[in-house]
Amino acid sequence: MSKRIYHSHHNIVYSCKYHVVFCPKYRRKLLVDGVATRLKELVEQIAEEYQFEVIEMEIGSRCNGTSGVPAES
Repeated sequence: MSKRIYHSHHNIVYSCKYHVVFCPKYRRKLLVDGVATRLKELVEQIAEEYQFEVIEMEIGSRCNGTSGVPAES
């Protein structure tokens, strides 16, 4: 568990966190052949550029549960 970090500005104190989940359409496996590595690099680069902290990042196959195209009725 990460420690709580609070930011302040003039008369407010806040702690803002986001949870982002990306699941492609039909749960296709897109993050293969170096794409996952490049995605991680881009997220870290953008975090540095905009001065925010990535607390935890997991890039894997948790969303890949089906074979691709949904079955027809």
